[in-house]
Amino acid sequence: MSSREAVTVIGLGAMGSTMARTYVAAGHPTTVWNRTPGKADGLGAVPAATAAEAVAASTVVVISQVDYPAMFESLADADLQGRVLVNLSSDSPERLRVASTWAAERGGTLVTGGIMVPPPGIGQPGSYAFYAGPAEAVDAHRATLEVLGRVEHVGTDPGLAMLYYQAMLNIFWSTLISYFYSASLVGSAEQLRPYVATMLADLTQEGPMGFLRILTTQLESGEYPGAENNLHMQAVGSEHMVQAFTEAGLDATVPGAVAELFARADAAGFGADGFAALVEMVRKP
Repeated sequence: MSSREAVTVIGLGAMGSTMARTYVAAGHPTTVWNRTPGKADGLGAVPAATAAEAVAASTVVVISQVDYPAMFESLADADLQGRVLVNLSSDSPERLRVASTWAAERGGTLVTGGIMVPPPGIGQPGSYAFYAGPAEAVDAHRATLEVLGRVEHVGTDPGLAMLYYQAMLNIFWSTLISYFYSASLVGSAEQLRPYVATMLADLTQEGPMGFLRILTTQLESGEYPGAENNLHMQAVGSEHMVQAFTEAGLDATVPGAVAELFARADAAGFGADGFAALVEMVRKP
């Protein structure tokens, strides 16, 4: 008999099936269910005939589906009394708040989450997930959640897990998409890569080139000094960037959006301020 907590995994796509394998490998009695039959083969877990049967097998139910309506549909007939639903599916923050009420009305507790690695990274060093919801529920099952990666509990508001998750995805996607654009402009990703790697490392350092730290201070204070590099000049430069992409026969959607953001900030009177003044256009669209 295993001394590890029993866990149920609902949803056996690439993410859910990896979670199930990770729990099995860690010695957790694991029950699984998927809306499409046959996905449990080879996982080493116990397949349940129905979602209700899967929920009944464990106090902790980890959910990895396409969105939260999938949970509403899948668990419509399940007895959620006393169950802790840990939903790692993607959706809007407000949908997560609605789901928390939905679970509570059925006797369950919802812990929302956003796992910050692709399937191969689950349970590996560096893996982590944002969680939100009742701290007591997270703490009671922390050891089980840590099998998947480091637990980052960001607050009791159920929407917070998705806010952090989507905030990080925005940085991840926009940074890499910008790399695709820049590599296409230069014509060689391999030749550009070392310069990009150095710049990204410089951004996060604590020294004079540590712009992430510098800009964070400015964002928090609301002061955007522009004496050394004002926003107006950067707005002009952003138009040159669009021209470069256009002249090269490349798509200019993302550079164009950046230039439009600069132009709006300049027109709004922030031309003499620094780069961080762009945040005012984000906060007041």
